[in-house]
Amino acid sequence: MKVKILDWHAVTFWHWDFATHGYSDDLCGICRAAFDGTCPNCKYPGDDCPIVLGDECTHNFHLHCILKWLEQDNSKGLCPMCRQIFSAKEDVDDLQPRDPRYADLKRLIERHRATRERLANTSEQEYEVLEEMETS
Repeated sequence: MKVKILDWHAVTFWHWDFATHGYSDDLCGICRAAFDGTCPNCKYPGDDCPIVLGDECTHNFHLHCILKWLEQDNSKGLCPMCRQIFSAKEDVDDLQPRDPRYADLKRLIERHRATRERLANTSEQEYEVLEEMETS
């Protein structure tokens, strides 16, 4: 018996495998869309809509969502979920592809860090001035 295939349609399925890296979020903490789908800015999931894994906290976000969040001055560079200082985990297998948009993310994180340091130094100086005024 011979079988002749007349037509063939391949179907695949994929998903982000966060469990092997200790992450359990299935939804972006900002837009609340599933990581297997897309953020509101994208048409297609995958490399066009990459995921950013938190380093200090364990929250994950679409790259576009966390960029938009960190661009706001009132975000203060904090995770929108737990309010810890946000930093992105780097070089996690293929979860974060080499992408020029990650340079923007690093720049924003660094800008917020510099602002926090500047404010801390200003507060310390103001405290010292007040202390000197009280002793005079």
